[in-house]
Amino acid sequence: MKQEPETAERPAAAALRLRGSNQSGMRAHNERLVLSLVRREGALAKSDIARITGLSAQTVSVIMRGLEADGLLMRRDPIRGRIGQPSVPMALAPDGAWFLGLKIGRRSLELTLIDFVGTPVASRRRTYPYPTPDAVMAFVTETLPAVLAHLPPERLDRVGGMGIAMPFQLWNWVQHVGAPQSEMDAWRHRDIQSELAALTGMPVHVQNDATAACGAELVFGSGDRPKDFLYFYFAYFIGGGLVLNGHLFTGRTGNAAGVGPMPVPGRDGQMQRLLNVASISVLAESMAAAGEDPSTLWETPDRWQVGAAVLSDWLDGAAAGLASAILSAAALVEMDTVMIDGWMPRAIRAEIVRRTDAALHRLDLSGIDPPQIREGTVGAQARALGAAAIPLSHRYLLEAWGALPEA
Repeated sequence: MKQEPETAERPAAAALRLRGSNQSGMRAHNERLVLSLVRREGALAKSDIARITGLSAQTVSVIMRGLEADGLLMRRDPIRGRIGQPSVPMALAPDGAWFLGLKIGRRSLELTLIDFVGTPVASRRRTYPYPTPDAVMAFVTETLPAVLAHLPPERLDRVGGMGIAMPFQLWNWVQHVGAPQSEMDAWRHRDIQSELAALTGMPVHVQNDATAACGAELVFGSGDRPKDFLYFYFAYFIGGGLVLNGHLFTGRTGNAAGVGPMPVPGRDGQMQRLLNVASISVLAESMAAAGEDPSTLWETPDRWQVGAAVLSDWLDGAAAGLASAILSAAALVEMDTVMIDGWMPRAIRAEIVRRTDAALHRLDLSGIDPPQIREGTVGAQARALGAAAIPLSHRYLLEAWGALPEA
């Protein structure tokens, strides 16, 4: 049984609560279609949207006028030089709406505010030895006013909600994170979603942390976005996500493509779980055994301080494990791309991709069309940004991006 949040409002809660948005909570299907297309393709003229969607020019004009009036779309400079009237591309308005993303990690918390195009506006972080519900509530109570202070008071009604990216069933990982079972058991009975909704006065959504990171790649990723890809995210434990036909596949419990438990051969030939060879916690243990301080792994994702020999040994083990997991996944689900991202410096991410690709091609690929392995494009903030993408998608985008017509 989940415990109901206390009804007595804490003094700080009144200061945090936001007024409900004046915009419609759930946009109509065609409005969401237009917003999803503009997010995917960039600025588009009305004629382009009519051609792509098959909607009549009049219908598109009505939709886009409404979205512009609501402050969700903005006009770009007219494109001249063509026959007839200049076309006016319409783009997402950055100040059309804002969203909060809360990442609850096994070693750190992060609260991020993004605008309508996904640009971070403000962020706060805190490290801890292990996560507890009380620590999360105290962190949000303390930091949310400072984060929201980056918005003009009259724009607070355009904050569209909060998403939470967190590992599920935290109480089952006590032996791995070095936390007291009694404190981690609090997650069994606390409904953090309801408590934060009561504290903030806004809609709150929860998603598995690695799935949320994959969602950030789908919604905010740059460059060519494949319609089908398997996604690996390096954090304290490695996790993952799966995109099929442009749609984030979450499964029955929301934990689909949780790649950490996948069996892979270890260096001794014995089968073990991927998280035991390809997690940042494994690198931290190797650093500690070598007399190095692993704290920088959690505090500075852009600047790790790790010895070359320890790092290279971990990279080889992680790449071998990833290659085996990718081979198994490719045999089950046909996909042309694997994306690798994580809480790490870009140079190390690039090296993991290089070594994993080499390790995959050393395996027996008979009957397998090996996928392209490439870097993710969001980086260390993927979980927090993916959390913020949950309320954004819920209110303004089509649920299944695979339903979008081709440009």
